[in-house]
Amino acid sequence: MSPQALPLDARLVPIPPQALTHLARKDRRLAEVMALLSPPQRELMPDLFAALLHAIVGQQISGKAQAAVWGRLQAALGQLSPDTVCAAAPERLRACGLSARKVAWVQEAAARFVRGDLDPARLASLADDDFCTTLCSLPGVGRWTAEMLLIFCLGRPDVLSFGDFGILRGLRMLYRHKSIDKSRFEQYRRRYSPHGTVASLYLWAIAGGAIPEWSDPAA
Repeated sequence: MSPQALPLDARLVPIPPQALTHLARKDRRLAEVMALLSPPQRELMPDLFAALLHAIVGQQISGKAQAAVWGRLQAALGQLSPDTVCAAAPERLRACGLSARKVAWVQEAAARFVRGDLDPARLASLADDDFCTTLCSLPGVGRWTAEMLLIFCLGRPDVLSFGDFGILRGLRMLYRHKSIDKSRFEQYRRRYSPHGTVASLYLWAIAGGAIPEWSDPAA
């Protein structure tokens, strides 16, 4: 889930001081990066339905295209809520730039929120794995999308996603590995825990070129 084009009242993903202390103590290489870079700031979308809608909109398109579609949806529907998405004609959503498949996905998600099958307060109370399992029952929502919602909506502190290309690229660049298999990934996840989310923020910064002289060994 890209944090682009979020509402103006979006907050930031929390970076508690104890997370920085823990990560610097546990990992020398990451500590060197933290000494070079300011803590990466990424926006938080606290409305769970809006965050889910934003994630589905952004699947398999560029950040620029996602922002354009999101803007059209806001202009067409006003408040992006389960009720307004349910009430919208599919053709109206298609006109905003959503594919027929994404229209079906977002309207099914909206219907479950309206019926109460998915309750934001209950979802927010679930443990990370239970939250992901519940969200993955929705068509069009996989583990990666659910994990991004844990970070960029709920602000959960210990999320490191094996399904995220940027995380894997950041790990390769930081530790000079040509590949990151699940076993190696789990070693780093355990090392970073319980502050995997802050580690993710730094890994995304590394993958995005925050240290220009670093390359990806997989390239």
